[in-house]
Amino acid sequence: MKKIYIFLAAITLSLPGWADEGMWFLMHLKGKTEAEMHKMGLQLSAEEIYAINHSSLKDAIVQFNGGCTAEIVSEKGLVFTNHHCGYGAIADLSSPENDYLTNGFWAKNHEEELKPESLYVRFFVRMDDVSERILSLVDENMDEKEREKTINKEISKIEAENNEDGKYIVSVKSFYNGNEYYYFVYQDYTDVRLVGTPPSSIGKFGGDTDNWEWPRHTGDFSVFRVYADANGEPAEYSQNNIPLKPKYHLPVSIKGFEEGDFSMILGYPGRTNRWMNAAGIEQNVKYAYPAWVESSKVGMDAMKKHMDKDQAVKLNYASKYSGVSNYWKNRQGMIDALTEHKTAKTKAKEERKFNKWANKRKNREKYGNVIQTINAYYASTNEKAKHDNYLIGMLRSSTFAALPFSLGNGLIQFAEENEAKRNEMRPRLDSFIAQNYEKIYLPLEIDVLADELDLYASKGGQTASYISDLATQNHHSFTEYIQQSFDESIFGSIEKLKNYLDNPSKDKVISDPLFKVSKALMEKYRETSPEQEQAEGKFQSAYRKYIAGVLEANPKKNFYPDANSTLRLTYGKIRSLPRTNKINDAKANFYTTLEGTIAKYKPGDEEFDLPQRLIDLYEEKDFGQYADKNGHISVNFLSDQDITGGNSGSPVLNANGELIGLAFDGNIEAMAGDVIFDSKLQRTISVDIRYVLFIIDKFAGAQHIINELNIVK
Repeated sequence: MKKIYIFLAAITLSLPGWADEGMWFLMHLKGKTEAEMHKMGLQLSAEEIYAINHSSLKDAIVQFNGGCTAEIVSEKGLVFTNHHCGYGAIADLSSPENDYLTNGFWAKNHEEELKPESLYVRFFVRMDDVSERILSLVDENMDEKEREKTINKEISKIEAENNEDGKYIVSVKSFYNGNEYYYFVYQDYTDVRLVGTPPSSIGKFGGDTDNWEWPRHTGDFSVFRVYADANGEPAEYSQNNIPLKPKYHLPVSIKGFEEGDFSMILGYPGRTNRWMNAAGIEQNVKYAYPAWVESSKVGMDAMKKHMDKDQAVKLNYASKYSGVSNYWKNRQGMIDALTEHKTAKTKAKEERKFNKWANKRKNREKYGNVIQTINAYYASTNEKAKHDNYLIGMLRSSTFAALPFSLGNGLIQFAEENEAKRNEMRPRLDSFIAQNYEKIYLPLEIDVLADELDLYASKGGQTASYISDLATQNHHSFTEYIQQSFDESIFGSIEKLKNYLDNPSKDKVISDPLFKVSKALMEKYRETSPEQEQAEGKFQSAYRKYIAGVLEANPKKNFYPDANSTLRLTYGKIRSLPRTNKINDAKANFYTTLEGTIAKYKPGDEEFDLPQRLIDLYEEKDFGQYADKNGHISVNFLSDQDITGGNSGSPVLNANGELIGLAFDGNIEAMAGDVIFDSKLQRTISVDIRYVLFIIDKFAGAQHIINELNIVK
């Protein structure tokens, strides 16, 4: 699931009044937004959603491992999130002998719950506006570097003032590209354990084929638990820790819902670019995204070749492959949607209206050249955007594009130190090497790096000169060169690295073939010039003024900022998509049923196989209390909230604040939603909580989990 956010000013520099568009700060719900939600059916007050001095809905919503959302659903710290959000942790806990990713896992008691090596949840405590404090320190005469330095200095003070001697994590965030600033206070819990997960044939049913598509039939959920010390405070993993007693946990509704019912989502949407200009959209469609798509596919193909041959390799690379694959389809969908809907033309029309306003006499000095500056910047960076996305695609797919450089610098420092300092550094280096090499499969890594370098050297444009020279020397094929480099390199195995640590030599690292390749790539990735910095500074200033101008031109409009991984609320209704040639099994096109899941079943197929147990339950119609009024098991459903990546795992709540589903995806028809909201086609795809409970109860037999929940019938 990866999606969307804020929107540029519409036809008259004003935001449209669609109730399902917008990602709202919880502290700003009172007033117009609250009234609109009540009009649509909300039964809660803004205070019941967000309060500082007493428990509220926000206390049950957590950021899950930095990239997803999850929710607390029991007084014993039980957490629901998506299967794909827990994917990496589940894969890390799996082995060919205990393949939880493929076969599923259900702890029978607390003692059987499994602790992944690295996993945390982040609770939101409070937020506040510090715009006036920060912006009073800067002025229009400052260049961007001076402005940034001044702001960062004040941010450090604000974060120190509010962290209560390290108890909390405090983050000051910029909104509207530096026109507003808010600080957010969080508390992290790092002892988070796996309680249960369905097999991937349920949790990832449909695979890449169904990803971003509707109708869906995916049981995209997993179950974790948060642990704390005896006082309920965060603590490192210990057998003495106890399940967290949260301030608030969500009731779970199995009453069902109808099309048109009010629903809302709270979560941590990642990033959108709703203010992006037409030239930026054109750059993405024609230069950046095609490079990203092509590079991702090259990496995926090289990984898949080896993953299909060895289950251990498949498990070890499952999370990386899934991440690359998800964005591969996302970026291609973005290209198609932005092109089909002519989004750049829509934005250009809005910019012409802005320009007309900006060049009125009273506005001209501040805003007159804004659009011209923005367009000039994009025109000058199109080719760089293409190059950078080929390079970024390689860095996402290939471990050894970056690892030799980052590790190599540490090895050089190690060689330059005296014996006492080396003895101090050695345990950290041993640990770093073990962590990075533990699940590495070198034949796969060799193919990924060689194939990515072939693509980068041939299509990247102004590539790293060292890589260009190597391409020429090796007749534009890196296959043999990279194989030979791994054979010779100290980075080719843990054993070689340990030998190096026993006999360190700076020259050995500097002359190492993999270090030289990685160094060239990383230095190119970080490369900048005074001219580039100057152009970037002018662009950022113009972009900030552009947004400020839209806000100034519409003082009565209720704007909302782009997503940036801060907690937001979005609301709307349960809502169908127009019917397409993709046949849905359900009577209405806002939900799917288990009948449709069974209809897609393909025995032995990696994407559409199903457990026999699920098939048996369907044939016996053994649905327990989780069937709808027509006797069906609802699997997935649609609503029209405004979400994006990071909202994966977010709770979908009814008018009473009861959990009815877990958001996990968007629909490909509205893939342009990262930059513009489509009120007709934008949908959130969620797994019905009744299907989640059905799988936990009837499929897995984990009645003890059901007993923890506050189920509303």
